[in-house]
Amino acid sequence: MAMTEAERSDLLSKHFEPWDGFSDEDKRDLLAHSMSVTYPKGTNLHAGEANCQGLFLIVKGSLRAYLLSESGKEVTLYRLGPGDMCVLSASCVLSTITFDVHVDTEEETQLLLIRATFFEALSERNKDVECWAYRMASERFSEVMWAMQQILFMSMDKRMAIFLWDEMSRTKNDTLKITHEQAARYVGSAREVVTRMLKYFSTEGIVEVSRGGIRILDKAKLFELTQ
Repeated sequence: MAMTEAERSDLLSKHFEPWDGFSDEDKRDLLAHSMSVTYPKGTNLHAGEANCQGLFLIVKGSLRAYLLSESGKEVTLYRLGPGDMCVLSASCVLSTITFDVHVDTEEETQLLLIRATFFEALSERNKDVECWAYRMASERFSEVMWAMQQILFMSMDKRMAIFLWDEMSRTKNDTLKITHEQAARYVGSAREVVTRMLKYFSTEGIVEVSRGGIRILDKAKLFELTQ
């Protein structure tokens, strides 16, 4: 459903930090170049500079940013939910971003889109916007480094435990409706490795694995593995 100008203005005032410093003319200009779009689950929104759409503000749903190897292996970098802004989807505007990030919808997702061409022009004439964009990019890069640290230096059981704990906290549910293949993409490993690790967690009484997902049985043991 299309959003009214008042609804778009309210979202930008809450989640787009430079908004408060804009003149009335700049606000009208930004609203004229923003639009509400809804994408189904599994839609690829961004794949490097190949389809640099612009800045995304998530209204409903969630996005996953990841790297994709030549062999097709995915490494999840971070995930975004309602109220978050995806600035790396406008990486063609940010000259210092030189690696290709892919962004997919994890569920049906409604976004407020600010087109890349307008956002580039806005950044050039408003240094507050440019500084904000680079600050946001640096914050996301910190999350990328955290993901790389887990893959390079953490044991698989700890990585899996951190993922399960974060997912449980995010969904506020002890039962995670997620497949082994999805879990493998999130932790940057092979499905077979994830299956073996979940089997081990199951024998330890930490989780119960079924065709419907993964149920957390012992939160204390799981939390201990994250430390």
